[in-house]
Amino acid sequence: MKTISLLGATGSIGTQTLDIIREHPQEFRLAAMSIGKNIDLARKIIIEFQPELVSVQNHIDYNTLKAEFPHTHFTYGEEGLIETAIHKKADIVVNAVLGSVGLNPTLQAIECGKTIAIANKETLVTAGHLVMEAAEKNNVAILPVDSEHSAIFQSLQGEKEKNIERLILTASGGSFRDRTRSELEQVTLEEALNHPNWSMGAKITIDSATMMNKGLEVIEAHWLFNIPYDKIDVLLHKESIIHSMVEFHDSSIKAQLGTPDMRVPIQYALTYPNRIPLPSNRRLDLAKIGTLNFQEMDFGRFRCLEFAYEAGRSGGTMPTVLNAANEVAVSAFLEGKIRFLQIEDLVEKALSNHQAIAFPSLTFIQEVDKETRQYVRSLLY
Repeated sequence: MKTISLLGATGSIGTQTLDIIREHPQEFRLAAMSIGKNIDLARKIIIEFQPELVSVQNHIDYNTLKAEFPHTHFTYGEEGLIETAIHKKADIVVNAVLGSVGLNPTLQAIECGKTIAIANKETLVTAGHLVMEAAEKNNVAILPVDSEHSAIFQSLQGEKEKNIERLILTASGGSFRDRTRSELEQVTLEEALNHPNWSMGAKITIDSATMMNKGLEVIEAHWLFNIPYDKIDVLLHKESIIHSMVEFHDSSIKAQLGTPDMRVPIQYALTYPNRIPLPSNRRLDLAKIGTLNFQEMDFGRFRCLEFAYEAGRSGGTMPTVLNAANEVAVSAFLEGKIRFLQIEDLVEKALSNHQAIAFPSLTFIQEVDKETRQYVRSLLY
């Protein structure tokens, strides 16, 4: 049995991870978890899974739950998140939190020798050089949970890095994939949150609509697979059946296919290098689907994807700025403060306002992150 520390238990990836634990009680046990503000769902999870350690976001919720569950150890805040990540009884840390808050707990867990199942894009985007260096130093596996990176990871099993020609990340195109830029001027929040293929949290769904999500995945792929940016392509694939591909020097291409269900890559990260059944998943019927469609990406249409490539190639602190600016901009859109296309404008202004610093330390990354957020917020008023 593998014991799991789950960061972000009440989010989309977190609840689907719990589905897998629930479906395979002989394989997995929830040892520790962190949650944000969804206390009602946290109560249900505690009752069902009985984790030994629970971290919450604020002190008020900490006091409330501590009184209700006297046999569970509670903690809170940033220190609580780290305590959850390094919980001594956990074998695997599933990092499913949103935002750069997931970076420090991941680094701490790596130092403790924990296997990392990474669903938190921002950790690798903002500090990929630090994460991968620490993982190599501590002989820790970083296992991808994103469907695209899991597909590449699975396609590379038994292959040699030197034989890779390029990585091909597929993209659904998000909520507005069939609309022109002029048609995006007045789109609503409700429309943006209506993803055609995947059920995800609000922030990731908006990132999918702007294609920032794919841009962050390009940067992730660079770090996870040690591949230069000019060998990472993105292909529009509306059906989300082929989750990504790897092309080799001999022109062979390997792909991983499946229905759009995040539980598949989550479970593979938890069971790697083995596989176990997932009975509740809908099987892929290619005959029923009939046709798969592909298109080249239009960087003029999806400007956030272009920003991500530019930030990744610039390196250093530039991806930190990209991520921080995007988080503030998306939050502003979700709160009704800006229009959809203004997300791009704010990110572009933040990138133009910053001079990249190579090989930044964790402290410097955190400072740049903070300054970028302050700068973008200043543009909102």
